[in-house]
Amino acid sequence: MEQYAQTVKDFVEAHAVGFTVAFVAGGSLLALRRWMAGGVCRSKARLDGKTVLITGANTGIGKETALDLAKRGARVILACRDMTKAYLAADYIRHTSGNSNVVVKKLDLASLRSVRDLVKDIQLTEERLDILINNAGIMMCPKWKTDDGYEMQFGINHLGHFLLTNLLAEMLKKSAPSRVVIVSSSAHEKGHIHFEDINLDQDYQCDVSYRQSKLANVLFCRELASRLQGTGVMTYSLHPGVVRTELGRYMFPPMPLWKKILAMPFLMMIKSPWEGAQTSIYCAVDESLANATGLYNSDCAVKTPAPAALDDAVAKRLWVLSASMVSLV
Repeated sequence: MEQYAQTVKDFVEAHAVGFTVAFVAGGSLLALRRWMAGGVCRSKARLDGKTVLITGANTGIGKETALDLAKRGARVILACRDMTKAYLAADYIRHTSGNSNVVVKKLDLASLRSVRDLVKDIQLTEERLDILINNAGIMMCPKWKTDDGYEMQFGINHLGHFLLTNLLAEMLKKSAPSRVVIVSSSAHEKGHIHFEDINLDQDYQCDVSYRQSKLANVLFCRELASRLQGTGVMTYSLHPGVVRTELGRYMFPPMPLWKKILAMPFLMMIKSPWEGAQTSIYCAVDESLANATGLYNSDCAVKTPAPAALDDAVAKRLWVLSASMVSLV
């Protein structure tokens, strides 16, 4: 036994530098991981008797947001394109939250007709709408078009939600105090609204399109807050962080196994869907935001967006263009 202990001691002494480096590196990685995880919504607010509608809630941060709000007692409506995944998600949320008041509705944001059909359904079947979370999105896809002929990223990320929110505005007002939560991205910081070529037909680049749509989200939130001033409907946009979800499916084509293995350390550093959902939840329920509107948030805190997102003239111009594109009168 003494010989074994001496052997271990000799080994540790011989590799002291290596152990020190490994310890420091491990501590640094742990600190980095904690920093990447971001803030957590600490609010204990209950939502009993409240109704929440979340787009794209069948997967990723939308699903985690729906689960959290269901645990708070809300009636949660999952508005999704893929009904099979949506029903599976609803079953999971009911079982995990213990809340049976979780329903599924069809919504394809690439079709303005689908948006209008959902709104008619909601108006007929729901008595109130307290929280609308515009969560669904598409990222870095090829140059595709929506059913109405608009560029896909701008169409889904902005136009579909623009129409949905406007058509549900009266119900939100009747249910006030209520909230509209718009999931944007820090990608808005490099965005520009191409008014002369909104569909980017002249020079389509998927990253340029994505940034435009995310800037549109923040500008929409700002102008919506102005137009709803005094109604009791509060609006918030947010950056969820870099999250492990299906959103990046078009950025990373199928990779061989060895590349996936090499990518694992990076993937472990970025946010989980639960972590990515925290700022959406914060915007939906946190009491500190009750008397504020039009704000941009990140890591469960109010942040200042890029200067381009604070341009009221651009926000108003975008609103007029968007209303024309979706035939909103």
